[in-house]
Amino acid sequence: MSGAARPAGHPPTGRRAQRSSGAPHSRGAPHSRGAQRSKDALYARGALHAGAWWLWALGLATAASRTTNPLLLGLLVAVAGYVVAVRRTDAPWARSYGAFLKLGLVVLAIRLTFAVLLGSPIPGTHVLVTLPEVPLPDWAQGVRIGGRVTAEGLVFALYDGLKLATLLVCVGAANALANPARLLKSLPGALYEAGVAVVVAMTFAPNLVTDVQRLRAARRLRGRPDRGVRALLQVGLPVLEGALERSVALAAAMDARGYGRTAQVPPAVARATAALTLGGLLGVCAGTYGLLAARGAGFGLPVLLVGLAAALGGLWLGGRRSARSRYRPDRWDARAWLVSGSGVAVAGLMIWAASYAPQALDPPAVPLTAPVLPLWPAAGVLVGLLPAFVAPAPARAPYAKTPQSSRNPQSPQSPQTTSEDTGKEATR
Repeated sequence: MSGAARPAGHPPTGRRAQRSSGAPHSRGAPHSRGAQRSKDALYARGALHAGAWWLWALGLATAASRTTNPLLLGLLVAVAGYVVAVRRTDAPWARSYGAFLKLGLVVLAIRLTFAVLLGSPIPGTHVLVTLPEVPLPDWAQGVRIGGRVTAEGLVFALYDGLKLATLLVCVGAANALANPARLLKSLPGALYEAGVAVVVAMTFAPNLVTDVQRLRAARRLRGRPDRGVRALLQVGLPVLEGALERSVALAAAMDARGYGRTAQVPPAVARATAALTLGGLLGVCAGTYGLLAARGAGFGLPVLLVGLAAALGGLWLGGRRSARSRYRPDRWDARAWLVSGSGVAVAGLMIWAASYAPQALDPPAVPLTAPVLPLWPAAGVLVGLLPAFVAPAPARAPYAKTPQSSRNPQSPQSPQTTSEDTGKEATR
């Protein structure tokens, strides 16, 4: 009788009743999860490669390390802040820029405090205040506590602290713009195990904070103290137990999916990989130090290039032991080249400007003179604004707050999250 006509007036039954009444059926939740994953996939496809943001930020940091001019340093901070303001998303990791700004101010305050309390090696004639000096033994010659505080010493400390603060701001811009999970996903195969460990740590750290807050709230509801050493010990044991249970479950899920399995490589290839990687990293460190030093720019660039070539060769050989395929790999497109190239251009122009205008990039503290904004170095810094126009617009939809109607469990459009999906997302 399945093909017979239904009498008039009878309500529909079965799947038709569910569809006509709007009640959720068994396939509604997977469809919602698929829609959310498709949004995430579109965001990942449209987002810029995370490595391009880091190269851009490291270029700005290199430029900041070549000057102590407060006007140029302030211009670098303004460029980084503007790009972050127009190109960061609503993701939780994108909110770290404010923390780095505060950390830079703290570093600047500490540098000025040390200059006041411990003195400065810069001689000065403009004495601002004289503090009581603490007598020190003979073996502590060259170190003093208290004494005269000169304007020249404070200006030198201000320039030095501004340089350190600008470096922190550049690193904070990279953290706010580059997705850390996708950056770790783009690591070469030789660093696969380290990338997995960092991803797991980044996944479990918010869970630990949530567990601590939940347990402290439960103790307050029961009328028990949630502060002090005793409360910390009583809260720490359940948190540690939950972390161990999640670690065992995650390890079992990763082992079932084949994590940690490597291919066999000849011993000669393994030794060559270790030698190239270690030698290349040492060359990169030596070349970077030469570029950042005041008198090492001549040999720093060749050593850096040789070290990079050796390190890339070692990483390529080391990737042969990791038999795995990439799931939706990030593409390095023309926009990534423009963003990373703008940071490299800012660094190159600042290094070149340091050779013909050293007085403008490093204004002296003795005698006291007002810093002057050099035209061409400032124009080179403005090249760092290119990502604000060529980088893709931030995709805020996947990270927007869920409306109240979509959190209704009776709604057919509300995504249902299962433990299996959580395990897959944690091990992806």
